[in-house]
Amino acid sequence: MKASDYLASYLKRRGVTHVFELVGGMITFLLDALHRQGAVQIVSMHHEQGAGFAAEGYSRIRGVPGVAMATSGPGATNLLTAIGSCYFDSTAAVFVTGQVNRHEQKGERAIRQLGFQETDIVSIARPITKAAWMVSNAEDLPRMLDEAFALATSGRPGPVLLDLPMDVQRGEILEPDSVKSADAVEEEALAIDPKTEAFLEVVQRQLSLAHRPLILVGGGVRCAGGVEAFRGLAAALSIPVVNSLLAVDVLPSGSPVRVGLIGSYGNRWANIALGECDFLLVLGSRLDVRQTGADTSGFKGQRFICHVDCEPGELNNRITGCVALVSDLRPFLARAIKRLAPPAARPEWLERISSMKSKWPDIGELPNLPGLNPNVVMRQISTAASAARAFVADVGQHQMWAAQSLRLEAEQRFLTSGGMGAMGFALPAAIGAAFAAPGSPIVVIAGDGGFQLNIQELQTVVRCGLPLKMFVLNNGCHGMVRQFQEAYFKGRYQSTLWGYTAPSFAAIGAAYGIASEFASTPDELSVALVKCWADPSIPFLVEIGIATEANAYPKMAFGRPISEMEPFAKPLEMEGT
Repeated sequence: MKASDYLASYLKRRGVTHVFELVGGMITFLLDALHRQGAVQIVSMHHEQGAGFAAEGYSRIRGVPGVAMATSGPGATNLLTAIGSCYFDSTAAVFVTGQVNRHEQKGERAIRQLGFQETDIVSIARPITKAAWMVSNAEDLPRMLDEAFALATSGRPGPVLLDLPMDVQRGEILEPDSVKSADAVEEEALAIDPKTEAFLEVVQRQLSLAHRPLILVGGGVRCAGGVEAFRGLAAALSIPVVNSLLAVDVLPSGSPVRVGLIGSYGNRWANIALGECDFLLVLGSRLDVRQTGADTSGFKGQRFICHVDCEPGELNNRITGCVALVSDLRPFLARAIKRLAPPAARPEWLERISSMKSKWPDIGELPNLPGLNPNVVMRQISTAASAARAFVADVGQHQMWAAQSLRLEAEQRFLTSGGMGAMGFALPAAIGAAFAAPGSPIVVIAGDGGFQLNIQELQTVVRCGLPLKMFVLNNGCHGMVRQFQEAYFKGRYQSTLWGYTAPSFAAIGAAYGIASEFASTPDELSVALVKCWADPSIPFLVEIGIATEANAYPKMAFGRPISEMEPFAKPLEMEGT
């Protein structure tokens, strides 16, 4: 069996149903093998970055590592942003790049390049992957594929890159059946670390002493496959829960213990609750600067913090003095459900949070904004989208409005680019999500700036007939950076408003053959939503006109405690992120 044929059959046995790619000379053998085998669908994108983001969206919905392929040179380097996005947001993926023949590689020669488009993608990608390897011999491919998939999915998930020279792709493999069973690994992962018992004793004691307990749930719970277990634990303990950006969908909006989003653009009431709690249990959240603010000593304060994460380096990193446990979250949660008893009811704490939520509603943060209120828009979009499997948000102000105000049902997902914060993420990631959940509508929420980065993937949507419902909030600028310039540069809007323009996205959607509407008033938006969802099975684009001066509020006042937020509090120092 040729190595290219082996790769195609291997992906099938691994449960991979789709491979995302942009064709290039150095992966033609791989694509031909996939085509002849016919079991794994090839999804041809219009940019390698789009292919990478599609693989990420696929992985995050389906729970199977996404696979993206690209040719050598520019094809491989164009994957890097998506590879980094998977790395920072802990998404399991396998990236396969073609490479020039081994005899065309420069090796130790003191030259920059020997073969056409030869590029050392392994060295370039290594810092943003769990591993990056060149497959130098065809007979090594079965073992390296096993190792790549095992590494991508074990511990803290992430991407692995395999670089395959063309002559290796054509090489012969003598032992084609080597897919390892994951049963032994699974059994080992569910074993309880003895330190867990002592840690849970501390948690139980602090819960009994606390007057204002709180749980902060992060994206690590989802990565660990622990969502259902966490929901059970949260319901059993009846403790208020705040979430990070990557954990918006861990609890449904109707959950009685769900408080809301915390962080730089968190719901005001949720940030105040975080600032006032006296015991904080952190599960799968890194406590990065966008969650805590710059004042780390103020964030810690006198409160008792217990922190669980699978990666030791994330514990007592920025926020020190925490009682820490290194553990995979799924076995931890399974044990916590059995071990932890609900603390005494704290009705005054729950009433305090409820009153703050009533006092500072998310839809009331922009009271004098002309035209459509973006937080109200998010409420309307999610109300109309009960049939949607996922909401995929790009990066910018709209991302924050979505995280603040979308109302998600129990089985609906929220995907966005967190650590990388990559504009252009939403459209291709939604394409991957649509293939992972066939027949289910996927909602795209993007800004005019980010949507233009991968707008070419509208052709993929049309060609594949994907049920994407796309909402482009057009404020005619790069809004998040414009807001930054308003705060720190006295309104000098270079490159955000000055020197920037956006087209008519409704006209562009129509040019691609996608039914499209424009809305800038509540009545127009209501009509557009009815048309959008009249047939859930077809793509639809709604361009939503938003006032240029719309800001994402509340916003943490940098240098101040997390509970002090703009526009009422002003930053003490310039934010660095």
